[in-house]
Amino acid sequence: MKEVRLHEFGGPEVLHYEDAPKPQLQAGEVLVRVHAVSLNPPDWYLRDGYKMLPPEWRPSVTMPLTLGTDISGVVEAVAPDVQEFAVGQEVFGMVRFPSVGESRGYAEYVAAPATDLARKPAGLDHVQAAGAPMSGLTAWQYLIELGHTEPNPFQPEAHRPVSLHGKRVLVNGAAGGVGHLAVQLAKWQGAYVIAVASAKQEALLKELGADEFIDYTKTPAEDVVKDVDLVLDTLSGPTTSRFLRVLKRGGALFPVFLGFNEPDQAAQLGITVSMAQVRSSGSQLAELGRLLEAGTVRVVIDSTFPLAEVRQAHERAARGHIQGKIVLTVA
Repeated sequence: MKEVRLHEFGGPEVLHYEDAPKPQLQAGEVLVRVHAVSLNPPDWYLRDGYKMLPPEWRPSVTMPLTLGTDISGVVEAVAPDVQEFAVGQEVFGMVRFPSVGESRGYAEYVAAPATDLARKPAGLDHVQAAGAPMSGLTAWQYLIELGHTEPNPFQPEAHRPVSLHGKRVLVNGAAGGVGHLAVQLAKWQGAYVIAVASAKQEALLKELGADEFIDYTKTPAEDVVKDVDLVLDTLSGPTTSRFLRVLKRGGALFPVFLGFNEPDQAAQLGITVSMAQVRSSGSQLAELGRLLEAGTVRVVIDSTFPLAEVRQAHERAARGHIQGKIVLTVA
């Protein structure tokens, strides 16, 4: 089969579309003939060798390495002990995350744990379905239900979503993969949603249900927003502490990426700051799939590229200002 592999860390040029052995099924696994696979930030972080992390945090991997977690395709075969799926069914899922380098999604075939998969909603094509898993599960586990008891690598305590009904929620980076799905899930839960993104995203975000829109290139959200119950900062980093100013006492700040550095200030303001590590979950994806099937939530596609043009897809990601998801199609 064809697979995209890297033999060293670096930029998009290290991604090679080449022959590779077809995966062999193990107990509890499903072999999926992949039709589409989406890009996610962990893909380019791993491709670069996780340079943004302290050396002691960087995972050890074996080359050659294949990126990609989010797949949509058709069941080719199932292990004898798998009862949930049958040959010919359409499925989607986030495979083996957060295990590093084991998902191997940029390929024509993927062997995935059955527990990581869900039936693909009939009304979604494979491109849209591939765009849903990591971004959708991140938004779900931050905002709706964590759904597991695994240790949290980012903090001593488990992340706890908060009730959203009737609450004021600000989503920063609202047009990105996680952001645009978080806006829709918060609205589904009955929240008043303030979306922060660049001006060209305003029409889309209002179409997705945002009650207010702030163009961050003209107006810093922290200068004009007050008394918010929850901020989901999908961009995060060291500047995420500025959102403490928009939150009411007793509110919560949920950074999706590392970088928050003002715990004492948050404590003085009575604000909870919490992170979670998104994990594969076929059962949660099935719940999200019902919302996708009903049209309550939809996946926005920024662009698509054939699997063989994976370098161009990563170059598109590097340019930023992504509207929704970038997806690779597999012939």
